[in-house]
Parts: sequence; C-alpha cells; structure tokens
Amino acid sequence: VQLQASGGGLVQAGGSLRLSCAASGNIISINTMGWYRRAPGQQSELVAGITSGGSTNYADFVKGRFTISRDNAMNTVYLQMNSLKPEDTAVYYCNITVAGWSYWGQGTLVTVSS
Repeated sequence: VQLQASGGGLVQAGGSLRLSCAASGNIISINTMGWYRRAPGQQSELVAGITSGGSTNYADFVKGRFTISRDNAMNTVYLQMNSLKPEDTAVYYCNITVAGWSYWGQGTLVTVSS
C-alpha cells in the first residue's frame, strides 16, 4: 500500500489549502483515514479522522476551520483547511488503516505566514 499526499504550500494567514492523499496498492477496503501533523520541535498530533462510515473527529484546535472527507471509490482522503493560522504551520501526514495495518504518507509541508 502506498500513499501519495499533495496540496501543501505557502499561504497567508486567513487563507485556505486543500490537502489530498490517494492510496494505491492491494486495498480491498480502508477502515479509518486521517491526518496528523508535526510542527517544528513538537510531537505529532492528530488533526482529523474519518471512519469508513463517514463519522469524523477533529482536534479542538481545528474545529470549525478544517473539514475532512473521503472518496471511497478513489481511496482518497481530503483535508480542507480554512482560516489558516501561523500555528498551523507543520508537515501534514495522512494515515490509513487497512485490515489492521497502519500506513503513512510521505508528508506535505504547510506554511502559514503572518
């Protein structure tokens, strides 16, 4: 299973970005899909997750600003990020679970300037 993340970049505070992460390989069905992030000098933290049934959960620091969604036919998870803040600057990683195994994407850098 391989994950390809895209959509990161440089944006001004208050702006928006949309991250995508497409999974490929020997996949029958994907259970949970999610996004994590790691800011410089900090530990990784969960940003948002979505189950196969479409239930979502968000970290408190992104509630109301970020939206996670998935396209099961395309094995793709998205993260729409609005009202970005400088403290959202981090490398964002996608994660999926398939048959109990966890897979990670390569990370995409999001930089929010003030």
